[in-house]
Amino acid sequence: MSTLQQTWDLDSIFPGGSQSAEFNRFLDDLARAIDAFTDQTTRLPVSGGVDDWAQAILTLQDLRARQRQAAAFTECLTSADARDERAKGLQSRVTGLSGRITAALAAFDAKLSQLDEPTWAALLDDSRVAPLRFAVEERRRRALDKLPPEQEQLIAGLMVDGYHGWSQLYDTIVGGLTITVEENGTPQTLSMGQAANRLLTPDRAVRDRLFQQWEAAWQSREDLCAQAINHIAGFRLEVYRRRGWDDVLREPLEINRMDRETLETMWAVIAANKAPLVKYLERKAKLFGVPRLSWHDVSAPVGKSTSTVTFEQARQFIVDHFGQFNPEMARFADHCFRDRWIEAEDRPGKQSGAFCTSFPVSRQTRVFMTFSGTTANVSTLAHELGHAYHQHVMREMPVLMQQYAMNVAETASTFAEAIVSDAAVRAAGDKDERIALLDEKIERAVAMLMNIHARFLFETRFYEERKRGWVPAERLNELMVEAQREAYCDALAEWHPRFWASKLHFYLTTTPFYNFPYTFGYLFSAGIYARAQAEGPSFADKYVALLRDTAAMRVEELARRHLGVDLRQPDFWQSAVDLAVADVDEFLRLTE
Repeated sequence: MSTLQQTWDLDSIFPGGSQSAEFNRFLDDLARAIDAFTDQTTRLPVSGGVDDWAQAILTLQDLRARQRQAAAFTECLTSADARDERAKGLQSRVTGLSGRITAALAAFDAKLSQLDEPTWAALLDDSRVAPLRFAVEERRRRALDKLPPEQEQLIAGLMVDGYHGWSQLYDTIVGGLTITVEENGTPQTLSMGQAANRLLTPDRAVRDRLFQQWEAAWQSREDLCAQAINHIAGFRLEVYRRRGWDDVLREPLEINRMDRETLETMWAVIAANKAPLVKYLERKAKLFGVPRLSWHDVSAPVGKSTSTVTFEQARQFIVDHFGQFNPEMARFADHCFRDRWIEAEDRPGKQSGAFCTSFPVSRQTRVFMTFSGTTANVSTLAHELGHAYHQHVMREMPVLMQQYAMNVAETASTFAEAIVSDAAVRAAGDKDERIALLDEKIERAVAMLMNIHARFLFETRFYEERKRGWVPAERLNELMVEAQREAYCDALAEWHPRFWASKLHFYLTTTPFYNFPYTFGYLFSAGIYARAQAEGPSFADKYVALLRDTAAMRVEELARRHLGVDLRQPDFWQSAVDLAVADVDEFLRLTE
């Protein structure tokens, strides 16, 4: 029996959970530091005073680290127990402090944008600021693109209740939502995270019943979800309008440090290369004995690899195969298991989904998921540990130079997942198991190239309609189905109209358009993984060098410098898509 615990240790960060006196003192200190930084900013000159400016930038860096530490802790508390009212109160307090930091930074950015050129040049040459040059230059450029400071400060203050509050309301809605199923004659109440895992059952009749309950559960809350998503979008659009930003993708592209041409090229190549995935969906329907798949069938398993994987077995498999690429990566993953940096217990009351979050002050990370013993859970675990390793290799860097964007963050996670998935296919004991594991791999390609595409299509179209006014739940359902039909080439028989309600990503107020970066990271990682396979163990150091540069340059420069490719051209994306769907031919052959 495994001795590994499946609940994480947060006491080494702040003892006492949501009742932690130490965490409350940390927040008190952070509040005072924000006030001090605000006062410090008012005294900054726009000409001269390089020493004052350098000190202010270092203070800003410290505030960012403490803000992230606080946000990560409350995220962990509320995710592990969605019913913890004290944790929700702390999260609200942290959100308020984050709003104050945002307001203080707006004033700082305004001063930064007004610096005269001689002072600006001298500041960049200062030995304390030079290591932060990319982050500081980016901050000044973005500041020049915004409203006057008093307006940006007002926006930041209004965001706490008028913007972030709607995201928190959504979390509350999901935390209180349950589905009741009967198992062995006994009613079982499932959280939405547990229900999502149950939807992967190989029993299609059970899956069909559960999906109807799943859709009905979201329908029962769609009015509240529609309120939340409309208000989040409405607030965001009004801010954009005030800033003179017409394109809703302007901010997410800037956040992800990528050009629109790169994004459009990626989607164009994907749209032109979905035929293999459609063949896969058609074959899967035939194997299930239905004319066409329903939404709940797409991620359902094919084959007979249905044995349960223990948490200890998952640890051993991940560590062993990480080690074949890079022993240091394996040692780090083992440390995450042994030191309880992972929350994986399958229990009611947890939020759905999986994530990795970092604690920059403590120089630690934590991984969250619900582990129910499936091979898909093992892949998810490897994925999140990839995120954790990315943060690990950057832990000694200045905090401002650790702030990589989501699209490149998905590179490390998808790379780690690919290592484990390929190893699982190679280790398959028989034909049925190989089919099952290939199915899992291809299903991830479907998720990245079809499901994420549907999310992107839905969200861009929703925002365009939201510019003209309120979008009711009924219309949101229609937009969602239209996007799914296009993204899946109309290959399914039944859709998920309320996917917009069930997907947390649409309600995140920290990051707009939490969709296309996943696909970028998946394909970017495919190219890197191919390079790693070609070069062998010698690539490990190059890989770490690439990860360490992810917060120091735009993605086009990152790809050019470390891979020698141009992301604005279709060649790289075509080769990456080819790699992503390379398993389809083998799957079709084995299931003939």
